[in-house]
Amino acid sequence: MKKIGFIDYFLDEWHANNYPAWIAARSGGEFEVAYAWGDIPSPHAGGRTNEQWAKDMNITLCGSIEEVIEKSDLLVVLSPDNPEQHLRLSELACKSGKPLYIDKTFAPDAEIASKIMKLAEDNNTPCWSSSALRFAYEYDALKKEGVCGQAIKRIQSFGGGEVGMYCIHQLEPIVSLMGTDAKRVISVGTAELPSVQVEFDGGRIAQVNLIDGAGFSMTIASDKGFRRVDVAGNFWDAFTDNLIEFFRTGNIPVPHEETITIAAIRAALLKSLAAPYTWIEI
Repeated sequence: MKKIGFIDYFLDEWHANNYPAWIAARSGGEFEVAYAWGDIPSPHAGGRTNEQWAKDMNITLCGSIEEVIEKSDLLVVLSPDNPEQHLRLSELACKSGKPLYIDKTFAPDAEIASKIMKLAEDNNTPCWSSSALRFAYEYDALKKEGVCGQAIKRIQSFGGGEVGMYCIHQLEPIVSLMGTDAKRVISVGTAELPSVQVEFDGGRIAQVNLIDGAGFSMTIASDKGFRRVDVAGNFWDAFTDNLIEFFRTGNIPVPHEETITIAAIRAALLKSLAAPYTWIEI
């Protein structure tokens, strides 16, 4: 059984609470989250300390990042809601040479994203990041049908949640479908209903819309006609399967160029919210 180590800003968060059981179940016990380290106790009301989390989860709490890296075969840096912590939390893991997954949102901007990826590449550490939404079965079916790349002329994308934290769940599949040639963004929504257009090469547009309570969906205009896609399947299973396959093979499922592009778009998107109806270059 291969041992996975968690490195987190604080351990009592939704991803760290659920990944261990999903990984064990989807891998048939081939992989186990065995070690963890958290920098601070949960800052949320009623949140657990790292010690209590480790006891409840039956996972060994380590005293340092170095100890997690030393004892583990495979590494996961979490901190899903605090991407500003990722460069600091992942630095030693990037130098380890051990397969490393870094949770979404990968980085606050393209500069930091590039630094993390270069650190991993320079140390021959297989490393990647993604939102789970990239792996939704519905989006995978589009790619298999050829509804991707230059064939897509326009996407209207919808999803819920606070824009800074949850826009990644729309940007990830958009870039995976349309490519990395994003040029600029413009905010055309309101503070209550954020809506941002992302312009790709050739004038192709993806519009990101955040509406509280909305499920994830896309309306796509392509060379193959119009399609409405609603994410109804369990994208967490698809994500976990891709994570397990990476642990088995070391093969990176998401190109670094896409991850860096997504970080750049997200940074420009957030900047555009403060200057509506003004194009912001990516």
